Amino acid sequence: GSGEAPRSESPAYLGWVVFLLFWVQALNIVDRHVFGLTIPGVKNEFGLSDQLLGALAGFAFAIFYSIAGIPVARWADRGVRRSIIALSLLLWSAMTAACGLAQSAWQLALARVLVGVGEAGGSPPTHSLVTDYFPLERRGRAMGLVSMGGSVGIVISLALGGWVIHHWGWRQGFLVMGFPGVALALLIRLT
Repeated sequence: GSGEAPRSESPAYLGWVVFLLFWVQALNIVDRHVFGLTIPGVKNEFGLSDQLLGALAGFAFAIFYSIAGIPVARWADRGVRRSIIALSLLLWSAMTAACGLAQSAWQLALARVLVGVGEAGGSPPTHSLVTDYFPLERRGRAMGLVSMGGSVGIVISLALGGWVIHHWGWRQGFLVMGFPGVALALLIRLT
């Protein structure tokens, strides 16, 4: 993304890149929003106050997401962006699943903080890859398709996450929402 000419790849490969990055953005939103659906179960099990739950749902995530975003963006300028995305996705997805395994409020808080740190590594290298792979006249469409993943992520989080939590409980909601990202991280790293 430093002003150099976009890479020359086959249309099929470019479509694959957009497809994978679309799902990275979708899972970024899924893992971010599933926590809100679990609040009643978490509150009931751990006896947490509304203030503490609000901090876990927003502040704990947001502060570490914001702080980690700057060094991750610098890393994306110098590192292998595919690997950064895969590692970040693996971290935030595994920590989303770990939220479902938490045995205390402190474990849940730590996992939530690490979800934020991991998710900070999703957008900077994604934007940089799209910039490198697509010429200016096709970049907007590619970025638009990738960004649509966020809207799909909201639907998945609310529909699938809500269904799982309703039928199986808040812990299973975190587990079901976290594991697909682990598989996608491996696919990104390998392809």
